[in-house]
Amino acid sequence: MEVFGSSGTRGVANEELTPAFVLRVAKAAGTAWQVDRVAIARDTRYTGRMLADAAASGLTSTGTDVDRLGIVPTPGAQGYAEREGVPVIVITASHNPPQYNGIKLVGSDGVELAVTDLEAVEETLLAGEFAVAPWDETGRVREIDGVRDAYIDELLAASDRETIADADLTVALDPGHGAGTLTSPEFFRELGCRVRTVNSQPDGKFPGRDPEPVPDNLGDLGRLVRTTDADIGIAHDGDADRAIFFDEHGEFVSGDAALAALAAAQLESGETTVSAVNVSQRLVDVVTNVGADLELTPIGSTNIITRIEELEATGEHVPIAGEGNGGIFFPDYRLSRDGAYTAARFLELVAEQPVSEIVAPYDGYANIRRNIKYESTAERDAMLDAAANHAHAADAELNTRDGYRLDHGDAWVLARPSGTEPLVRVYAEARDADRATQLVDEMYETLAEAKVDS
Repeated sequence: MEVFGSSGTRGVANEELTPAFVLRVAKAAGTAWQVDRVAIARDTRYTGRMLADAAASGLTSTGTDVDRLGIVPTPGAQGYAEREGVPVIVITASHNPPQYNGIKLVGSDGVELAVTDLEAVEETLLAGEFAVAPWDETGRVREIDGVRDAYIDELLAASDRETIADADLTVALDPGHGAGTLTSPEFFRELGCRVRTVNSQPDGKFPGRDPEPVPDNLGDLGRLVRTTDADIGIAHDGDADRAIFFDEHGEFVSGDAALAALAAAQLESGETTVSAVNVSQRLVDVVTNVGADLELTPIGSTNIITRIEELEATGEHVPIAGEGNGGIFFPDYRLSRDGAYTAARFLELVAEQPVSEIVAPYDGYANIRRNIKYESTAERDAMLDAAANHAHAADAELNTRDGYRLDHGDAWVLARPSGTEPLVRVYAEARDADRATQLVDEMYETLAEAKVDS
């Protein structure tokens, strides 16, 4: 796909992602979907209203009525889609910096569009052949109230409120000025937790921290955990579809460790989980110990969703799936990444033991990454050919869904081209740092030699 990547399309607002572009995407969606009504939601970004207005204009020009949901977490917008049976356009750039914005397309079942459905919209967009309604048949726009409240009610109904409330937990929360500021504090209080917040004012310029919940951006949350003696720290990204945790000591918890802990609590023998090709050895070990199956996809939520749907269509049970960036699916609840729901499931574990003890079995893994730049497609192709030869010669299980991943049992190495930069990335993970370094260095040297010879 040229326009829609693994999680919608994004760019610097008013430069790459302009109102004119959003207008055309909305016209394409209205034309391809051929439905009477579409909803529009957004996160808190400064340019959100401007771009949502453009989307509304594009949809109504095709004769489609529009429900304006306002600021709501992406999973809340997905809940609205499922309840009302209408597709949703979400204006969000998720974890990207403040100057970015983006478009995410959600089907009438509340699920992000699968690859084939995205391709249908993209083909319409690239062809530029849009439906045009007569002036007296253009769509009407209405403002919808109560969407955030309905989302919170759904979360509460799906959570183990009694277990969490009985644990008398203190939650330190950093929703990062994003859409979660308007839902997560109330949700966790309704679960019976004491909630202490930082960066909890909705602000599209994100003055307290950038939207991506990574350690460098979460110093405030670690300090809040320590100063309030909280049991857990919880952080969201801009549209609150991800959750990242801190332990009771104010220490960052790897997203891979949190996913492994949740998977260990959810998976049973014979079941299946889905993750991307850069999946952590932590999850591989959990799957092996439980006797479950692991399916790997190219990186990105759209690819994971598509594979879950394929597996469930054949009768496979996928109780949990996701990536180590805090984006986790619980398909029995809804096939969407939901930061608040993920946090509630983790709180059920915290009710039984401290965070540090929950993730302790998943400590001690070493992750190494190196990048190698290329100046031309010839250099890139030469490096990827070398990676292929290296992979086929290795005594390891090979996965080529997104680059070349070699599983050695105790460790893995992956070489894949970046989707956004002129780089080939090399990742490795093992329980032993020397082992991970060795695997990365071997692959890196193979690529570097091929680049020189190209």
